[in-house]
Amino acid sequence: MNDVWLARRLKKVTNRQQDHRDPFQRDRARILHSASFRRLQSKTQVMGSGQSDFYRTRLTHSLEAAQIGSGITTQLRFKSPELCAALFPTSDSLIETICLAHDIGHPPFGHGGEIALNYMMRDHGGFEGNGQTLRIVARLETFSEHFGMNLTRRTLLGLMKYPQLIETLAKDSTRGSVSNFRQLKADDWHPPKGLYSDDQDIIDWVLEPLSTADRNLFQTMVCQNISLQSETSPEINKHHKTRFKSLDCSIMELADDIAYGIHDLEDAIVTKVVNREDFEREVIKKLQKIDDAWLQEYSKTLTEKLFSDQHHLQKDAIGGLVNYLITAIKLTDLNEQENIKFSEPLLRYNAVLSATTAQALQIFKEFVYYYVIKLTSLQRLEYRGQQIVMELFEALSSDPMRLLPTNSAKRWQVAVENKHNPQRIIADYIAGMTDDYATRLYQSLFNAHGASDYQLN
Repeated sequence: MNDVWLARRLKKVTNRQQDHRDPFQRDRARILHSASFRRLQSKTQVMGSGQSDFYRTRLTHSLEAAQIGSGITTQLRFKSPELCAALFPTSDSLIETICLAHDIGHPPFGHGGEIALNYMMRDHGGFEGNGQTLRIVARLETFSEHFGMNLTRRTLLGLMKYPQLIETLAKDSTRGSVSNFRQLKADDWHPPKGLYSDDQDIIDWVLEPLSTADRNLFQTMVCQNISLQSETSPEINKHHKTRFKSLDCSIMELADDIAYGIHDLEDAIVTKVVNREDFEREVIKKLQKIDDAWLQEYSKTLTEKLFSDQHHLQKDAIGGLVNYLITAIKLTDLNEQENIKFSEPLLRYNAVLSATTAQALQIFKEFVYYYVIKLTSLQRLEYRGQQIVMELFEALSSDPMRLLPTNSAKRWQVAVENKHNPQRIIADYIAGMTDDYATRLYQSLFNAHGASDYQLN
C-alpha cells in the first residue's frame, strides 16, 4: 500500500511503548472510544430510539454493518486473492473502522433532524449527515487539537461517500423560508448528499495524492431525473449526485444497505409493525420473478420462517439472506467501462453485487422504506423531532454566547472573529445531540418545569 494513504494530517503521533497495532487498528480504536460513537446508542435508526429495548439504534446498526463489511472483505479475498493482497491491509480493521464510523454525523431524530438542520442552515452551507461525519472525525472530535481523530487518509477517503460540495450538487431552487416551522414540508428540504465548503481544507488534504485527472473524474456528477432520498424513495428536488466512490467506501455502502434492508426488517417483523400479507405481496411475489433459482426456492418458505413464533427460524432466515447477498459481491474494474480511466487503484476498483442480487436487495429496501419508515406513526415521531431541532436552532442562534455550552460558545466566538461560518458551530452542537438529550434540552428551554443540567460540548 502506498504510504501516502497511511498519512495523518497531524504527523506527530504519540508512539506508545510496545504498541504493535497497524494504522487502521489505531483508527478503529479512536472511533470506538469517541463520544460521537457512544452517542449513536441513543440516536434513531429506523424505529424510534427509546421506544423499545429491542429496536436497533444507530449504534447497533453500525456494529452490524462493520460485521457485514468484514464478511464482504473475506469473500473478496477468496474470490480475488492476488488483487486483494495488493489492495487491502492484512486485517479487516480498515473496513470495520469505516463501517463503524459511517453514521457518526447523523443528527438526532433520523432524517427529520437532518431535514431540520438543512433548512436552518439553508443560507449557511446546508447540512447533510455524511458531510457531518467527515467533519466530526477530521475536525471536531478531541483526539487532537485541530484535526479531530487524526485518522489515516485512506480511512477518511473511505468515509467520503459523496465527494463533492453540497453547493455544487444542489439543484437551483426558488424555495423560500416558511412563515412557521409547523408548515415546513420535509420533501422540499432533503439535502444534496455531499460535503461542506467549510471543510474544503479537509477535502483537499484527503484528495491530495490523486492526479488532477483522477480528482476531476472522482468528483463528477450526474443530474438524475429521479434521484434517491432516504435510501429508496424518489426525491422531488432531484439534486445532482456524485458518480463514484472509493473501493473501501463501496464495501461500506453495501454493508450499510444489507444491514438496512435485512436486519432492520427483522425489527419491524418481530415487533409486528409489518404483516405477512404485505410482505408476501410486496416482497415474496417480486422475489419469485427474479431469475435466480436459489432465491426462488428460498423465498418459498421465507414468509413462514420470518413470521414464525420460533425465533431461531427467524434468525436462520435472516442469516441465509445476508449470506446470499454477501457471497454475491465481487470486485469490478471501473476502467473497463467507457470513458472511465482511473490511475489510482483505490478508485479504479469497486465492490458490487450482481444485477439479480442487487435487484433482490432493492426489493427489501423498498419494503422497509414504504412499509416501515413511511408509517404514519413513525413519520409523526420524525416530524416532532424535526420541530424540536428547528426550535433549538432558533433559540441557540438568538444569543449563542449566552445559551451555548462553554466549549461551543468559544468555537462560535472564534468563528465570528475569523469571519468563518458561526452558524456551523450551532449545527455541530445540535447534530451531536442524542434524541433524548435534544428532547430534554428543548424541555429545559421551553417548559417551565424542565430540567436544566446540560453540558454537551
